Amino acid sequence: MTGKGLVTIVKMSDGTVKGNFRGKESILDSAEKLEKFRRIISMSGYYPYDATETEIEEFRTNPDKLNSIFLDLMKQRLSEWMKFADERLKDTGVKCYVCPGNDDLFEIDEVFTQSSTIVNASGKLTSIDDNHEVINLGWSNPTPWKTPRECSEEELAKKIEAQVSQLKDVKNSIFQLHPPPFESQLDVAPKLDESLKVVYGESISVGSTAVRDAVMKYQPLLGLFGHIHESDGAVKMGRTLCINPGSVYTEGVLKGAVINLDKSSVKSYYSITG
Repeated sequence: MTGKGLVTIVKMSDGTVKGNFRGKESILDSAEKLEKFRRIISMSGYYPYDATETEIEEFRTNPDKLNSIFLDLMKQRLSEWMKFADERLKDTGVKCYVCPGNDDLFEIDEVFTQSSTIVNASGKLTSIDDNHEVINLGWSNPTPWKTPRECSEEELAKKIEAQVSQLKDVKNSIFQLHPPPFESQLDVAPKLDESLKVVYGESISVGSTAVRDAVMKYQPLLGLFGHIHESDGAVKMGRTLCINPGSVYTEGVLKGAVINLDKSSVKSYYSITG
């Protein structure tokens, strides 16, 4: 839910304003260029931050200060989203559930309490209607990046079981779990070398064995997954329809899925991009 990084816009000692994004340096010598640069950064899932040369030097010697600013920017953006959602959803009767993913710091959870329309469903059993309960888990199996909300497959299995045990009707339930099932075709990602660089032309399955075991064991009505941005699609695993909408957030594009349910089946589903 939160951005991947902070991009500084630096005011140099001679008054020149510079920005460097994705290896390209830009001289931002007009209000129009500056606004466009900020918009590109924001639409790509990052946070623009105005800094001086002195601050840049401080960041190099004091990474805690940089991390603190990064967290503040995350919370600020989320707060803006909460206000936007409250404005649009107030008095509509629409339920909106969110679930932070493995990259999201735990400190952001407090922001969701500001909203009157958004519910942080992470780690909770929810019901979307009288017939369908949902287990929700934003944790993932281990990744090369050692993110905040990841754990071993064994621990992930325990977290899933703890919620499944609360379900009244497992067969009619929805499993909203962050990582896709292992070797499900929804979990194919580029292979990385030891330095975490992409090995071009090679891919591997990086989904969760714990999630796969849970889906195959309990066969819920629907499985909703994310995590692997490159593997959008829908597959059947036994009777369970599994969907990963994928993600191209770095292009400023939102991907999703619209799913129509009746009392005991998936009537239809389709992907959306906007």
